[in-house]
Amino acid sequence: MNRSLAAAALLALAAAALAPTPARAQPVATQAAAAPSERVLRVGERRLRVIVENPPSRARAEELQRWLADCARAQLTAFGAFPLREATVRIRLVPRRGRDPSPVPWGQTQREDGVSVLLYVREDASGDELRADWTAVHELAHLFHPFLGDDGRWLAEGLASYYQNVLRARAGLLDGEEAWRRLDAGFRRGRAAGGDARMDEIGWSRASTMRIYWAGAAFWLDADLSLRRERGRSLDEVLAAYSRCCLREDSRSAPQAFIAALDRAGGGGTLARVYARHAAMTGFPSLQADYAALGIETEGEALRFSQEAAAVRLRAAIMGPRPAVALRASADGDGE
Repeated sequence: MNRSLAAAALLALAAAALAPTPARAQPVATQAAAAPSERVLRVGERRLRVIVENPPSRARAEELQRWLADCARAQLTAFGAFPLREATVRIRLVPRRGRDPSPVPWGQTQREDGVSVLLYVREDASGDELRADWTAVHELAHLFHPFLGDDGRWLAEGLASYYQNVLRARAGLLDGEEAWRRLDAGFRRGRAAGGDARMDEIGWSRASTMRIYWAGAAFWLDADLSLRRERGRSLDEVLAAYSRCCLREDSRSAPQAFIAALDRAGGGGTLARVYARHAAMTGFPSLQADYAALGIETEGEALRFSQEAAAVRLRAAIMGPRPAVALRASADGDGE
């Protein structure tokens, strides 16, 4: 799952999206244009296959392919390559349900028979609505980590929630200061959710959804800043090294084993120390030290950004724009 909403609402949206819809008569020309659209996005030898399952027209299929390619370019701002040798994104158009305005009301990452991201897209969602939505980038960020099970859900959802803002800001899909505001808004939702279980014992709990997502994101922000301060390297660099050495389509890991593997890939023990502190927390983590380093001050729900040089550089190192990575696209089976 990937929406930062109450879990009950998530499940309701999923059920609605999956519910059978009565077939509607279509003109013959529309039926002929509705064949699935497949493209393969390549960076080096790594491939992301994108399938629009039920486009109503060739033009709509092309629009959705362009949108997903933009999301893939955002993912590439992490370390310039797809994290897996091969993965698939499936886009399934669904009708608007009730008053829900979400352009992408549901998304999930599946790890059976290869890794695939499934995105349910509202059939009348405009291109501008899709570009403003975070769901696809969130789900693509799940490809940075192995399957972590229920015990590691706070790490998995936290990593995707952190990067959904970071990657979009780097790719120009979101203003940098707005990305910090959205991250902070998530932290406030997580803090308001309360809860008293240790993070490493929280497992899968509907009542703890906001805390799982946003205390998890706070862990990865803290980890990123700690790596930069103690090791002179970023979370991006450590994940890139892990991707090259250890991440496979069928990778599974216990949470602590994943953290240990990241430390071997360049974390040098920093991540284990940050993990031990966050895993034992029974409340929402304090962000005071991290915000001080970033030059971020809170005034109620508003943020003020210091213009002190070191803070500006650190914020830009995380959220600043990145050059676009060359991305090759072709129809499935086409040559280069």
